[in-house]
Amino acid sequence: MPFTHRYILLMLSCILFFSDYAHGQVLDKLDSIKIRDLHFTHNKFVNNIFQQAINSVKKSPDSGPEQSVLNGKSEDPYLKYQGKIIRHIYIDPLNFDRSFEDTSQIDNSLGARLGKRFHMTTRKFVIRDNLFIKENTPLNAYKLADNERYLRSLEYIRDARIIVAPVKKHHDSVDILIYTKDFFSIAGGAASQVLNHINANLYETNLAGMAQRVEISGLYDYNRDPNMGYGALYKKGNLFHTFIDGTIAYSTMSNNPFTREEESSEYIALSKQLVSPYSRTAGAVTLSHNNAYNVYNAPDASFYKYKYDLIDAWAGYSIGIKKLTATNNTIRDRRFFALRYTNRTFKEVPSQIGNRFDPIYNNTRSILGQFTFFRQDYFKTQYIYGFGTTEDFPYGYNISVTAGWQKQLDLERPYAGFKIQHYIATDYGDFIQLSLKSGGYLDHNKVQDGCLLIGATAFSRIIFWNTTKIRQYLNVNYTHLYNRVTYPQLRIDNGYGLRGFLSDSVYGTRRLSIQLETEFYLKRKVLGFKFAPFPYADFTIITPEHSPYSRSSLYTSVGGGVRARNENLVFQTIEARAYYFPIAPNNMKGFKVILTHNIRFRYSSTYVSAPDVVQLNGE
Repeated sequence: MPFTHRYILLMLSCILFFSDYAHGQVLDKLDSIKIRDLHFTHNKFVNNIFQQAINSVKKSPDSGPEQSVLNGKSEDPYLKYQGKIIRHIYIDPLNFDRSFEDTSQIDNSLGARLGKRFHMTTRKFVIRDNLFIKENTPLNAYKLADNERYLRSLEYIRDARIIVAPVKKHHDSVDILIYTKDFFSIAGGAASQVLNHINANLYETNLAGMAQRVEISGLYDYNRDPNMGYGALYKKGNLFHTFIDGTIAYSTMSNNPFTREEESSEYIALSKQLVSPYSRTAGAVTLSHNNAYNVYNAPDASFYKYKYDLIDAWAGYSIGIKKLTATNNTIRDRRFFALRYTNRTFKEVPSQIGNRFDPIYNNTRSILGQFTFFRQDYFKTQYIYGFGTTEDFPYGYNISVTAGWQKQLDLERPYAGFKIQHYIATDYGDFIQLSLKSGGYLDHNKVQDGCLLIGATAFSRIIFWNTTKIRQYLNVNYTHLYNRVTYPQLRIDNGYGLRGFLSDSVYGTRRLSIQLETEFYLKRKVLGFKFAPFPYADFTIITPEHSPYSRSSLYTSVGGGVRARNENLVFQTIEARAYYFPIAPNNMKGFKVILTHNIRFRYSSTYVSAPDVVQLNGE
């Protein structure tokens, strides 16, 4: 990207920042008056917000340790207020040193006092911009629950609660009290291999309390030429209250997960998710340029040199939503149609690939259309991936039918496929996800790259053992790829195989995997960190291409580890996992310990996504 283009992008970032700042100053002054009224009028609501949430939704027994765990349908607290007029909306963002358990208490530890010098609480106008409920309109219990869940999905918000307060002498009206709790939004990390290789990054996810992410990263490697690499990213959430996120990034040290080389990259992206079933539009557009450089002076025969440009755009619309909800705004079934266009053009193709088919290094263009039928509501719960943070697990269904056209090199083919997801949440906190995916291309009346993926994931209800909370995890999936032409073969070094398996030397076209794990969430904290030790066991059977089942091979992995997280920090969960591969290729046999920090810390899901072919080697 030419220097002038980068200068324009920098100026655009500054304009977005300062225009948002001025807009926020005005709204925050208006809200400061409202928040004083909040504490005067509804003081009884602002003490133990967390306990109110448990009392309003819990489905567990009335006594015992179960009473302290959040577990119930998200809309339950609001149904009795359905149809009442929303008089006022009060917003009270809490800093990371405040607690939902007792909002009057402040953490005065040395770490919290130091952190407050660098962290600014999320501004009220930012929270207000992320609302899709309005004053002087009838309360919709489902829409209110959707908004609370959406607030929790923001990367700088640890938790959110929306409380309905009846208005004395006005029985047809209610006030809405919104509380959010911040993460400490500054984080980073570093890794070193003695002094020959050092990489580090530093990021702020909520700059000036205005939903802005700024990230810088750097790399030093003695064997690299040049020795230094760097990267920078700027992201602004919810541009001008449109629910569109904008991202600008540049890096000379990107690690593309689909290629084997380090590359430079620059990209611009705009994205809008379907924030609620009552929203109408969603979509995204990404423009990027990527270039692989031989920074480690590898021999020409082994270095995959490439250069490509990518255009990826999609947009969708919720069909008939206005008519569907005109007479009954509690109807949750939806129909959504989306179109996607992708064009990846290689300016330079690796010499090792040439003109042969390859799913990574070929010129590819495609147009896909997708109908999605869904109904998703949510259970509020805890201890799925997090350490007590509120998590939202869907229940309902999601069915999508996809069709379109793709050109890869000189091969042009129509595509068709479908995905079925069924989510089950029991009143006692058992969560199950069932999935069925299938798709394929048609060429000369023959199905090519046909695939079938069947899977089930289950999280057991919480088991209480003294002060320890235990949850069990099970994942089973079967994949079959047939008449393969351009698709990559099935692997087991991903979420559908063995966790921690780092070798890409095992391939096949039929794969059966089972993953088992039990998490023990401990009550004790150390320096603000909570811990969850776990044992696990994984088993995968894979059949080589063009081979009968009798030629299948079994691979196993057993072991355990511990996860650690400080719930007040935006920094990701840290996991140390010990792996033992009793049955594996020679380069993977034995005992390994891997430390990772990109573990997700709460369950997340979306209503719709970009139209796509069925993916077989990644979640």
